[in-house]
Amino acid sequence: MAKILFVMTGVDYWTLADGTKHPTGYWAEEFAAPYEAFKAAGHEVVVATPGAVVPPVDAGSLAPAVNGGPEGAEQIAETLRKASELTTPIRLEDVDLADYDAVYYPGGHGPMEDLAVNADSGRLLTAALASGKPLGVVCHGPAALLATADADGKSSFAGYRVAAFSNAEETQAGFADKAKWLLQDRLIALGVDYREGEPWAPHVEVDRNLYTGQNPASSAPLAAELLKAL
Repeated sequence: MAKILFVMTGVDYWTLADGTKHPTGYWAEEFAAPYEAFKAAGHEVVVATPGAVVPPVDAGSLAPAVNGGPEGAEQIAETLRKASELTTPIRLEDVDLADYDAVYYPGGHGPMEDLAVNADSGRLLTAALASGKPLGVVCHGPAALLATADADGKSSFAGYRVAAFSNAEETQAGFADKAKWLLQDRLIALGVDYREGEPWAPHVEVDRNLYTGQNPASSAPLAAELLKAL
């Protein structure tokens, strides 16, 4: 049995370019699909957030429209209800990578607000990459990679193939013209080898021990790849 650390956002808003706070959090499917896969395989999940706050779910990610209908929405909601790990997170600041076999970052717009500038998360990501342990990051989760840049703007993730939420998807979601910055642009500026798939279609990139997915639909395939690695 492996022990898998889920590093999650601790905020329920995303500050837009005009200063307004868009309600958000983590995206339900990006927690639920991997969580179900890992638990079904007999693995242990531990959730960590900045300050050990209970991670807030993006209410929009619970809607039937983004979960294949009412049945899918209820299934996701039930997974969140029964996932006791969500209500008992540990402090991200206290995480010891040695205690875990793999690390996983779900997305949602929340990480764009807090994990993108969280030094503890940045150190953990850098250490996880260097450790060779499987490291999975999906959708807006790769915003956390921005916190791995050193004083000169250099990151150990530079040159790695990375999938993440695309400018095209952000445009279709209606946020591209409202955001302070776009994830695809910032990742390219960080020096990663950004790889873009079709909007909303599953797209996973595996480069050494780094496993990344483009969007919510990529979270289940990403979990399957992580399970193979474990």
